Amino acid sequence: MRIGELAAQAGMTRDTIRFYEKVGLVEGRRLPNGYRDFPPETVAWLQYVRTAQALGFSLSEIARNGERLREAPDDAAELSALFEEKIQVIDARIAELTSLRADLATRVGTGCPLRAADRPVSSNGGGFEKLGRR
Repeated sequence: MRIGELAAQAGMTRDTIRFYEKVGLVEGRRLPNGYRDFPPETVAWLQYVRTAQALGFSLSEIARNGERLREAPDDAAELSALFEEKIQVIDARIAELTSLRADLATRVGTGCPLRAADRPVSSNGGGFEKLGRR
């Protein structure tokens, strides 16, 4: 299947497929005329890639796990394990963002949002005079 047909069936652009080929997510062989030729199962694989991206997996995560998962059934324990790992990453990121939000909230109204939240405001109006700004 040539790249235009693959793009149409997968619902993406030729440029996207070329990029995926460049980073190793798909592989097409070159015909003697220079055209790319992809096997029909590439359509299903590209749909898998899109679904995995929508679930928060990066292209590098998809590429790293793709080979072993291509042949795995949808209910495979390996998929569940990957989902559990991703949930742990998301939970850690939520905790980081919650902490960041709390830190920012303590800085609201302090004059200079870049000053440490527990550092008192100096009598010179925030310290910008040292930098030549008023």
